[in-house]
Amino acid sequence: MSLSPETPVLISEVGPRDGLQSVKSTMATADKCRWIDALVAAGVREIEVASFVPPALLPQMADAAEVVRHALRHSGITVMALVPNRRGAENALKAGVHKLTMPVSASTAHSLANVRKTPQQMVEEVRAIAQLRDAIAPGVKLEAGISTAFGCTLQGEVAEDDVIRLAASCIEAGADESGLSDTVGYANPAQVRRLFRRLRAEIGVHAGAAHMHNTRGLGLANCLAAWDEGVRTFDSSLGGLGGCPYAPGASGNVVTEDLVFMFEAMGVRTGIDLERLFAARAPLMAGLPGEPVYGMAPEAGLPKGFAQAR
Repeated sequence: MSLSPETPVLISEVGPRDGLQSVKSTMATADKCRWIDALVAAGVREIEVASFVPPALLPQMADAAEVVRHALRHSGITVMALVPNRRGAENALKAGVHKLTMPVSASTAHSLANVRKTPQQMVEEVRAIAQLRDAIAPGVKLEAGISTAFGCTLQGEVAEDDVIRLAASCIEAGADESGLSDTVGYANPAQVRRLFRRLRAEIGVHAGAAHMHNTRGLGLANCLAAWDEGVRTFDSSLGGLGGCPYAPGASGNVVTEDLVFMFEAMGVRTGIDLERLFAARAPLMAGLPGEPVYGMAPEAGLPKGFAQAR
């Protein structure tokens, strides 16, 4: 697939799942639905709306099936859900999601803490879920995101060879895509360029999204570095919510509002209306009163005379 600077980017909003999983208070289902409605109204085309995990482990996601059903009322969007295992995948497919995402950590320590399986065991979980998907819902996409691809607070350094080998194994096991996640905010732009270049050389069109965290202030710089290497799908979270509860020190995702502004200011089309995106913060804040939200662009406003890419 040929990618030029004029190729539009896909902003994949992960706030309703990744953003909420690390928030202590539980957002009401009705508030989640209003938030999703506002994101769709802004032009967001892909939303990770929930994770299918035991409610005892993550009460915030106890309403996953209901939220998925609501999101499916909207046409023209991809409704995604995270699934850590076959049971979660069964429930997500039953709910009708368009895409499954799986967390496959390159760090053994993080993988054991997060899903209680080694990276190699998670590859076999990918295989089992791919077979399940093929049997009952062959149109559903499966993405295996490589967590802690740039380092881990539990393990420390993560070998780049291990990351690339793991991504290739996930594709061989039946995943449609495999992207790279900076779960704990360790990445720098040079590292991002190097690793995504290797990923694209290894798995080609199966190379997936860049999922960056802004823990150390390099989120946007790392997204731009990934874009330079041909990445055209980026995960982000409205208001910068998010972080992995099983990775100490992992703070928020890249702010969707700032990411969209950066690309639109560069003349790269996102299909998202910035003013409406800023307005989508209102239902988020109403549903999580007192929870801090972040973002430079919505605070400063759009520059005088600013026009979005068309």
